[in-house]
Amino acid sequence: MSDAPIQTSAVIPAFNEASRIAKTLQELRPHVDEIIVVDDGSRDQTAKIARELGACVVQQPRNQGYIQAIKAGIAVAKGEIIITIDADGEFNPTDITALVAPIHAGVADMVQGQRQTPPRPSERFLTWLATQKTTVGDSGTGLRAMRSSLAKSLHIPGACICGVLSLEAASKGAKIVDVPIHLRTNTKPRRIAWFHLRQVFYLLPWLIRSYKGR
Repeated sequence: MSDAPIQTSAVIPAFNEASRIAKTLQELRPHVDEIIVVDDGSRDQTAKIARELGACVVQQPRNQGYIQAIKAGIAVAKGEIIITIDADGEFNPTDITALVAPIHAGVADMVQGQRQTPPRPSERFLTWLATQKTTVGDSGTGLRAMRSSLAKSLHIPGACICGVLSLEAASKGAKIVDVPIHLRTNTKPRRIAWFHLRQVFYLLPWLIRSYKGR
């Protein structure tokens, strides 16, 4: 077993992803040093498959949601750079090299995988809302890279990451840049729109504070 420092850790929140997690992990393996799958109370074999493929698995006792899964993975990640990526294969791991480059170059603390157009109307609205005061780019993307020190300092309130993660990082003085990525066609559950609706009520206080100059 190598004692070399872990440079990159990938955090993957997963809920009932047994049919897709293996392909995601196999594609991801060449691009990171550590893979952490946070099994968010799955009722299928997600955790078992992830372990068999060599991932570090964090099991939530019950389904606690996307943000809590992200936070649980960040808490145990050992890498100097932490990457978040979804389990469903929507994002292409080959984009990770371009994502971490600005951090290695010292020009960014967080790099967001910028989609040409967020695929869901509710997500496009949240992205638009988040950029009304602060330029945070594609704040709803599920593929991003962060310095570990920044990632571990974030509270990340809300029902999903849209807007609040990037706005919180910006409020801490983080340098945020966007890098274009290649989005794959995928089907998200309809309930994601409900999370986006709830997210508006978490996002608005951030915007109000920024308008007041706090």
